[in-house]
Amino acid sequence: MKHAYIFPGQGAQFPGMGKKLYDESTLAREYFEQANELLGFRITDIMFNGTDEQLKQTNVTQPAIFLHSVILFETTPDLIPNMVAGHSLGEFSALVANKVLSYEDGLRLVAKRASAMQRACEINPSTMAAVIGLDDVRVEEICHGFTDEVVVAANYNCPGQLVISGSIEGIKLACEKLKAAGAKRALVLQVGGAFHSPLMEPARAELEEAIAATHFGNPACPVYQNVDAHPYIDPGMIKQNLINQLTSPVRWTQTVQKMVANGATHFTEVGPGSVLQGLVKKIAKDVLTDGIN
Repeated sequence: MKHAYIFPGQGAQFPGMGKKLYDESTLAREYFEQANELLGFRITDIMFNGTDEQLKQTNVTQPAIFLHSVILFETTPDLIPNMVAGHSLGEFSALVANKVLSYEDGLRLVAKRASAMQRACEINPSTMAAVIGLDDVRVEEICHGFTDEVVVAANYNCPGQLVISGSIEGIKLACEKLKAAGAKRALVLQVGGAFHSPLMEPARAELEEAIAATHFGNPACPVYQNVDAHPYIDPGMIKQNLINQLTSPVRWTQTVQKMVANGATHFTEVGPGSVLQGLVKKIAKDVLTDGIN
């Protein structure tokens, strides 16, 4: 019986996130104020009082979710994970929780990642779409059929729910083909670009330099990484997988399956929202799920 701690990614944000934590915990307040100083702007003003639109800006969204998750973890007593994982951005939160990254270095890398991804989106206008109710293999086959446009599988969220990523025209055409093939829904998402696709290569190259210059320590427990769903404890391998994550799919279904196969019976989501709890229950119905939010 092992306890897994999991950390959400982009999309979990909401207006007012973290305010209760800031108001009620002196330690949390110190962490938040340190973040304001490190980022060079008062992200807490946007988190606590900003609008949905302000929170959707990538340079705000990613550090905001990271901060909410990590500060919750650091200020909640007696959390001892046997294994950790995070969905996309959440992998950085997981690496702070298992002691690979310091809070400060994690925040710097997340801020760098957000700005690099924003620039990549401006270089290559692109998008993503959620595909519901179609087998993963069939979705992959349709994506592979595009040669003149970029269309790839990006997020394997749970059985029957896969997000695709690519050029604007490619995703539009893919949605038509996927619905014709029997998908219940193929819906273009309101996102800034084609995350976890080859179109993020400019961001990957930029983030690689920052990750290479950052100290990665020995983990307190294995981290199950997005790129291949396998557990890692070697800092060098963890670094390389984190670099490759930007242009590779998030294999969340496979990650949860691997964690369960390796003994996880209890999954606790740490951070805003409860999306990951819902996905875990669709992947592994018999495990216990709960959240700290």
